[in-house]
Amino acid sequence: MPLLDLKGKHLTLMGSGAAEIQQVQDMAERVAKRNAARMAQRSKARHATTTRRNPQDSQYTFLQVRPLQGLPNPDRSLKLLLRLKEDPGIRAAMTKHKFAVGLLTEMEPLSHTQTTHEGTSRILGLNRNQGEVIELRLRTDAHDGYRDYKTIRKTLCHELAHNVHSPHDRNFWDLCHQIEREVDAADWKSGGHTIGETSRYTVSGRDEEEEDYPEDFGGWTGGEFVLGGVKNNSTAGMSRREVLAQAALERQRKEVDSERKVLEEHRQRSPPGDESK
Repeated sequence: MPLLDLKGKHLTLMGSGAAEIQQVQDMAERVAKRNAARMAQRSKARHATTTRRNPQDSQYTFLQVRPLQGLPNPDRSLKLLLRLKEDPGIRAAMTKHKFAVGLLTEMEPLSHTQTTHEGTSRILGLNRNQGEVIELRLRTDAHDGYRDYKTIRKTLCHELAHNVHSPHDRNFWDLCHQIEREVDAADWKSGGHTIGETSRYTVSGRDEEEEDYPEDFGGWTGGEFVLGGVKNNSTAGMSRREVLAQAALERQRKEVDSERKVLEEHRQRSPPGDESK
């Protein structure tokens, strides 16, 4: 408004009194002190978390974490693998048992799924060379979703036990269940089996009981790949679920033996140098 327009008019000046000004200043000081206290508390909490971290956490852990490239949402897979790596229960168990794994990665689900007349068999986990590499089945068969976190974590407990014991004997199951209990106890947030020395953790069908203790393969015997690999007397002291899993292994062993015989007969019938094989 131009000053000429105010000529001849009465003006009333309004302002805050000294008491009101002091109240505003006092309030500003209280807010500043409260914010400073909050920042100090957060800084203290971060410092405490850092100082509580055991130096062994950087030694007994997964040295590398890597998702599969070429599949949808690799970033989501990476976040899931990192969540497993930083899981309080997994970290505590790996530190206690002094487990160091070279690489934690995901497996391609389709290449580890087999369907027969008896149903569908899904490998949930692999442990190569007793902790050199652990692969976990993170995704559903169609790559359109992810499996339940606790199911994946239980598979990881199973594969960590293969760092010590290869065959599924009493010693293996005792350690596997011990790791599971340790992981659950430390889970404060949410209140054989080898090909080339590779452990496999497999689930057949969709039965909940089988999901709890999936099938797995045996190990190497004299350099030969053997499914099962555990003698009948090794079931002594096993739970019902473990015995059922062992029986499933025996069925798979017989299927593989039968396939080998067919292949061997085919080779014997084929003439030398036949390129059609």
